[in-house]
Amino acid sequence: MTTVAPPAYDEVTATFEPVIGLETHVELGTRTKMFCGCPTAFGAAPNTQVCPVCLGLPGSLPVANKAAIEATIRIGLALNCSIAEWCRFARKNYFYPDMPKNYQISQYDEPLCTDGWLDVEVDGEMVRIGIERVHLEEDTGKTLHVGGATGRIHGASESLVDYNRAGIPLVEIVTKPVPGIGAKAPIVARAYVSELRDVIRSLGVSDVRMEQGSLRCDVNTSLNRPGEEWGTRTETKNVNSLRSVERAVRSEMIRQAAVLSTGGKITQETRHFHEDTGETTSGRSKEEATDYRYFPEPDLVPLAPDTAWVRELQAALPELPRVHRQRLQSEWGLSDLDMQSVVNAGAVELIEATIAAGTTAEAARKWWLGELSRKANETGVELAAIGATPQQVAQLQKLVDDGKLTDKLARQVLEGVVAGEGDPEQIMQARGIEVVSDSGALTLAVDEAIAANPEVADKIRGGNVAAAGVLIGAVMKATRGQADAKTVRELVLSRLS
Repeated sequence: MTTVAPPAYDEVTATFEPVIGLETHVELGTRTKMFCGCPTAFGAAPNTQVCPVCLGLPGSLPVANKAAIEATIRIGLALNCSIAEWCRFARKNYFYPDMPKNYQISQYDEPLCTDGWLDVEVDGEMVRIGIERVHLEEDTGKTLHVGGATGRIHGASESLVDYNRAGIPLVEIVTKPVPGIGAKAPIVARAYVSELRDVIRSLGVSDVRMEQGSLRCDVNTSLNRPGEEWGTRTETKNVNSLRSVERAVRSEMIRQAAVLSTGGKITQETRHFHEDTGETTSGRSKEEATDYRYFPEPDLVPLAPDTAWVRELQAALPELPRVHRQRLQSEWGLSDLDMQSVVNAGAVELIEATIAAGTTAEAARKWWLGELSRKANETGVELAAIGATPQQVAQLQKLVDDGKLTDKLARQVLEGVVAGEGDPEQIMQARGIEVVSDSGALTLAVDEAIAANPEVADKIRGGNVAAAGVLIGAVMKATRGQADAKTVRELVLSRLS
């Protein structure tokens, strides 16, 4: 059978128009679970944070967590949603191998927050993403498939279930379909999740750590030819990094275009994104079956948020990220283009924290957008996960400011920081890296360089100052790059004047 090469991305966007939608799940940072008093701390031993309620034992009754309801309302307000005056929970019936009750308490036709929007900036233009709903539910447990090669159930010899996560408050934020964004669809998807993460973090209701699963994203993608109805969508489940959100949309657009271009049809289904290959594979068909059956939760009373309470929550919202960035841009003296580079790199909070740790905006930006961004791109990780903290970057710059390191030596120290060797001063001592500041030692090195290069010295005495570069290079080599080039130049010219 002949394998047809997938189309180039430019060919896809020249032929088809994408429509995307995103369903984002956020674990709230409440002290206890949604319907019981079990703790929610991440990383506990399996099945140690459970009780009859979150294990679904007969006779147990749920009680709603007020802090989770408040956090959900605050998220809805920050996303410009209308807050329901009356809503209720429902039972979402479906086979959940990692949900002990075999149903999930969620919200269905009467969610807590509806009809909002979030603006995101892409290539200097604002794109408004409509928010369909923000509703509150409980998270499932976690299943580990062992004995196979892929970590999935197919080929596994056994499955283990940890119910610690079952029952943790979970907010689902569902966008309206986003058409009309063309080739920018993958970038818009990433920008939306990034902005949403910043909004939620600013509210202090979740740590939104994608690597720990406290923020997870399902990406819906469809293609249609211009002028035709929207195509059949697929849902790529549990994408767990900003980079992967972008890659998942792009990969699915290319895959669907290849199917449609050869006369095939897209199957409505869930798909899995593979970090190693950047591709999606088929999961579960959703074309003919009604996936879920809902009915009102009989053990919980409806919610009726007091309007005065909602107004209080609205008035107490913090400065939201877009406004915050505009203020920082003014304080840092950056152009729109420079600030967009900071945002695109995911460096706003990192630079802000580095400045707070005791350095200048210029220095902080230099390190995060320079050496550290380069390393993040090379290794394919988010900038925040590169291995250096804002405090360490501020310490590194202070060593440069104090004359103990040159920028070149500082880059060597930074390599050690990223590698986990310790703080900058520890690495300096361990590697023996420091600017040679002993004037006697530098003078000796300069004299030796002059003696070894008499013709160059004569040129400098004759007024050819540019020739000093040869002697400076010789001194830097002799001191293993640990001399300050400016000081060496001054010494060379002084000795030969």
